[in-house]
Amino acid sequence: MNGVELFLLGRALMKIGEQAMPRPATASGGSGRTVVVVLGDVVSHPGTTVGEIATRTGLPQSQVSTAIARLEEAGSIDATPDPADRRRRLVNPADKPSARVAEVRAATVDAALAAVLAGPDGTASDPITLGEVAAALDVLARHLTPAIATRARDFDGREA
Repeated sequence: MNGVELFLLGRALMKIGEQAMPRPATASGGSGRTVVVVLGDVVSHPGTTVGEIATRTGLPQSQVSTAIARLEEAGSIDATPDPADRRRRLVNPADKPSARVAEVRAATVDAALAAVLAGPDGTASDPITLGEVAAALDVLARHLTPAIATRARDFDGREA
């Protein structure tokens, strides 16, 4: 596998993940991908600021702010004033997950995987193939944690 193939695989996995996540009851703005990226950064870097998230993720600060507002509304994060600079807010994962967070965490990828692995004529996906792919994803999830993305940015001096 080369870098392009890995990149395209990552995009395919992101799309499957998006399909597997339950849709929010209300759409309050902010791309689903951006929200997930921001939440992943907050979980990896608790007590962070919007500016720091924007720097680490490469997202525009306005998109990070929109995602923070959406995550705060969903009960996924808490944002409190920074004691050192009251104009900034420190963002942390919520102490107690909201019902929405519990709903998203409880969702599995089974149906989304079955859908993408189905035959072009709509025939059901092969259970053996489905099991192999699910097992491979479990292996990847154990070894390629969200913290890996931070290390990948510095791998060769370029942004990932």
